[in-house]
Amino acid sequence: MSKGLIVQKYGGSSVANPERIKEVAKRVASYKKDGYDLVVVVSALGDTTDELIELADKISQNPPEREMDMLMATGEQISCALLAMAIEELGHDAISFTGGQVGIITDSTHTKARIVRIDAKRIVNALKEDKVVIVAGFQGVTKNEDITTLGRGGSDLTAVALTETLNAKMCEIYTDVEGIFTSDPRIDRKAKKIESITYDEMLEMASLGAQVMQARSIEVAKKFNIPIHVRSSFSTKEGTMIVKESKKMEGVFVRGVTLNNKEAKLTICNVPDKPGIAARIFEDISKVGVNVDMIVQNVSHTRQTDISFTVPRTDLPKALAMTKKVAKQIKAGDVIKDSAIARVSIVGIGMKSHPGIAAKMFKVLAENKINIEMISTSEISISCIVKQKLGRLAVKALDKKFNLIKR
Repeated sequence: MSKGLIVQKYGGSSVANPERIKEVAKRVASYKKDGYDLVVVVSALGDTTDELIELADKISQNPPEREMDMLMATGEQISCALLAMAIEELGHDAISFTGGQVGIITDSTHTKARIVRIDAKRIVNALKEDKVVIVAGFQGVTKNEDITTLGRGGSDLTAVALTETLNAKMCEIYTDVEGIFTSDPRIDRKAKKIESITYDEMLEMASLGAQVMQARSIEVAKKFNIPIHVRSSFSTKEGTMIVKESKKMEGVFVRGVTLNNKEAKLTICNVPDKPGIAARIFEDISKVGVNVDMIVQNVSHTRQTDISFTVPRTDLPKALAMTKKVAKQIKAGDVIKDSAIARVSIVGIGMKSHPGIAAKMFKVLAENKINIEMISTSEISISCIVKQKLGRLAVKALDKKFNLIKR
């Protein structure tokens, strides 16, 4: 009798080459021998996604997003087929499916699609036949059967959504690190592994640049209270549990530090200080599908203002083009771009009830001669835009100040 269903997701580094795929197959087989049913979601091999993007760039400077989805979805199809073969070699029945084949229906927003519903009949039928089901992550189809992708890190979302749809007992996310750390261990080797973290803290860290989990997957996990175990595919050690908020966690002021080097800043100079101008600017920018994040506006005594805001660096070309267009229409001044910035953030649910955290952060940056260009806050986070070359220094300084390193 089955011990229950577990959904596992393996990232690109976990299936980077044939040897790693075979190791993943052995891990999956061990769960199967222990009596578990398994649905396994896989990402593309290693750097395949980046390589496909580079390939597209050699063909077109502005490729149609529909065709990008057609291209990008192929990476996961390769890895899920290879993993199914590897599991079969170990004597277990396995079957691989694309996102469309397992009924992951999305909206029609190419490259950043949202899941509308999942019809998992083929998965359920395969599980009844005692097969290990391998699903290509990161993808789905529209109601018109056009292939879509779920945004970078979208395999996490595939795994979490399938966990809810199939009522699985656990979602395990396998990566190349042993869990969630107080900061990126590739930046600060002294960063500590976190045993458990709340959905809110993980969502904030993911949205602010932590690369372990996709933010949208955490939103879904929180909505349906899905337990997630983030662990390494290179070891058998326990990782980090992402769970509901716990009172005992409030004693930790700052849970972690994140660094995001993938943003750019745009500044519109000499903007007329009139009602509706800001709305006009950001409404026009939204029309080209760009998400604006931090915004700073300073009104001078001359009744003109500079407006600065950040956007994903990948969206900089179209954001810059639209910003220049709208600046001309509203009779503003020059538009200045800066792609050499970084966002450093501190996150912690305990910050809600402990004053003085922001002042402490700003003092640390000042002591390390790191100038703050923009600031934004939420209930459980504080973010600062700094020069990109100083980002790693900022992380290490904050790790030390907030006692987030191994002693």
